Amino acid sequence: MIRKDDVYLIGKLTKTHGLKGEVNFQFTDDVWDTTDSDYLICEVDGILVPFFIDEYRFRSDTTALVKFEDIDSADAAQFLVNSDVYFEKKYQEELDEDEVSLNYFIGFTMINGDNDSIIGEIVDIDDNTENWLFIVERANGDEVMIPAHEEFISEIKQEERQMVMDLPLGLLDL
Repeated sequence: MIRKDDVYLIGKLTKTHGLKGEVNFQFTDDVWDTTDSDYLICEVDGILVPFFIDEYRFRSDTTALVKFEDIDSADAAQFLVNSDVYFEKKYQEELDEDEVSLNYFIGFTMINGDNDSIIGEIVDIDDNTENWLFIVERANGDEVMIPAHEEFISEIKQEERQMVMDLPLGLLDL
């Protein structure tokens, strides 16, 4: 059984396309196209289910039409509409450091490299502007936004699911 701890969200299936079972896939991460995985994991009725990709084609930088094996009509594909699409974290670990998606780090603990104190847990990524931000939930429940800039990341400890940051003095006090 696939657990939510082993995957991360990469997009959503938004509608069927045509008559042969293709679905429109809005994605925020193209890791599925850059690794050796031949399936996507869709959430169907609260259960994470792998669906093997028969073929796909890109429509834009954030949209693809995907045809899954054994789904051969629009009616057969309809149950996938509005399904969240996930990708296994184990494939991210195979990628070079510069290819890893920021969404992979959701759930990591952010550590202050100056004094090894815990800043909080990365709960989301704000990609609405050119300068992306980690949304970090502090122990007291407050959220703080930390620039997702590589010059601030001093170490990534994948097995411990920790990101060590060297932040400018005073950034956490804002």
